[in-house]
Amino acid sequence: MNKYAYLLREIFECNTITQRELAQKMSLSLGSVNTLIKEAVSLNYITKSDNKAVLTLSGLEYLSAFKVDRAIIMAAGFGSRFVPLTFETPKGLLEVFGERMIERQIKQLHDVGIYDIVIVVGYLKEHFDYLIDKYNVKLVYNPVYSCKNNISTLHYAAEYIKDSNVYILSSDNWMRENMYHRYEPYSWYSSIYMEGNTNEWVLKFNKKREITDIMVGGKDAYVMYGPVYFSKDFSNAFMPILEKAFFTPGSDDWYWENVLMNEIKAENKDLPAMHINPQPDNQVYEFENLEELRAFDDRYKENSGNVALELIAKVFDIPQSHIKGLRTLKAGMTNKSFLFEVDNQSYICRIPGKGTDVLIDRKHEYDSYMAVKDLHITEKIIYFDRESGYKISKFYDGSRNADPENKEEMGRCMELLKSLHDKNIKVDHDFDIAERIDYYTKLCTESGGISFEDVSFVQKNMEILLDMLDHMKSHKCLCHIDSVADNFIITADDRIKLIDWEYAGMAEPIIDVAMCSIYSYYNKEKANVLLESYLQRKPTDLEYKKLYAYMALSGYLWSLWTVYKSNIGEEFGEYSLKMYRYAKDFFAEAMRD
Repeated sequence: MNKYAYLLREIFECNTITQRELAQKMSLSLGSVNTLIKEAVSLNYITKSDNKAVLTLSGLEYLSAFKVDRAIIMAAGFGSRFVPLTFETPKGLLEVFGERMIERQIKQLHDVGIYDIVIVVGYLKEHFDYLIDKYNVKLVYNPVYSCKNNISTLHYAAEYIKDSNVYILSSDNWMRENMYHRYEPYSWYSSIYMEGNTNEWVLKFNKKREITDIMVGGKDAYVMYGPVYFSKDFSNAFMPILEKAFFTPGSDDWYWENVLMNEIKAENKDLPAMHINPQPDNQVYEFENLEELRAFDDRYKENSGNVALELIAKVFDIPQSHIKGLRTLKAGMTNKSFLFEVDNQSYICRIPGKGTDVLIDRKHEYDSYMAVKDLHITEKIIYFDRESGYKISKFYDGSRNADPENKEEMGRCMELLKSLHDKNIKVDHDFDIAERIDYYTKLCTESGGISFEDVSFVQKNMEILLDMLDHMKSHKCLCHIDSVADNFIITADDRIKLIDWEYAGMAEPIIDVAMCSIYSYYNKEKANVLLESYLQRKPTDLEYKKLYAYMALSGYLWSLWTVYKSNIGEEFGEYSLKMYRYAKDFFAEAMRD
């Protein structure tokens, strides 16, 4: 810690500050402060008159090395613990007492003269664009925000951190009082004291307040909490280490603090000290979930402004404050869903995903649910909106998804599908894969095109398969279509439920086996076993050929689906490549004699 810089900073901000106040702020004795002031006077950093201390030009020049260059605000993440609010609004743009959290921090930075502000965005990045016009900030995009932790945010902001004195801030922090300064005398991590057991990142430090160890979890300890400051020396030493860590295999889940923790534990002498910056109670807030936000800001108890919460309150005829246990589910490819509790019973609320209004006919989905309701094989539907697609259903505590690698479990799933098909249930709408391929091709073309180089060749091969299936003629019945293993739910009492019927329609039964196979990334041998399990006998050559044809066509269909979703801003990684490969590989299998 540079005591001269600390002293000069405090005098710069308030030239009437007393020695006692300085001692308290700097955690020094009165005698030490008195000595420090005398030294600063002798060095011509300050002059004293009329109980005031005034910085000289030499003092200002000395302090200039500690001037904060800019602030980096991390705002790329999803904020999963704040669903459903963050389905619509990035966490940092949520309001506390009518003020957006990120804007409060920007204004606090402006109040101390810091105007160079870089915001690293990712999830719902477009929502932050207005801040450029309102506050003249810079936006930096983190393209891997969904698959790497916040180590990636500092990586993509590296050019603004290296060789700089810089604040590292989180968009979703809320500070009661402004804790930023125009000058900072040392690197620090904000900290609060937590009594009892904690799962936070615990800090150990010496008498100089230098952090000597970091561990996850502890008891009665100071923990990492809130803003961080990198001095130029620290930035230059730390960022090359972070860059190396970013490219290290297995670092996807790392926070940047993991890198800091590793270096401190390794006692890296080349890394300048990071200090603890203790904060008083009720100064820094890191809201962990909606419950904490409700406790802090009463507005969220009954009037969150969120469509899903308003719907749940209306359906159950309860105040929003009675909706508890909000937590996200693993993101689906078509929709967004979250869990909630009402009167100790768990439910799932489904929110239609982006672009689903042109992909799915919700009236058809509703009709499918009604057609099979007496079979009791679906989840229990509490509410279904045939226009918007919002759905509320019972959540089965203790349930789990079927395991596609468990032959016995998949056999039971196929038994359920066969039983469904054998009922020969009819609805008034088809799932016509030829029509769907044409439709998805049109959507792709209108939204930006199809990026596969050989798509015209593959399309012709799909037409060959469709002609082949037309000549095979088979009966149709209600098929689920989206028969991924994740949609087979094994309940705590060992029953199997088949959920999410949004693509269901009249089709040839083997398409459900084909869909299940490609969703499970099965090869030919595993797909053959699945078909045999479904039929409970050895399939005929014709049945194998149908399976392969439908696997190819389905792969092509979902690759187009993924291209369209990508064109409108939603990425699914390598899924499109895998589906496109099924189209090619199983066309070849279907055409074998």
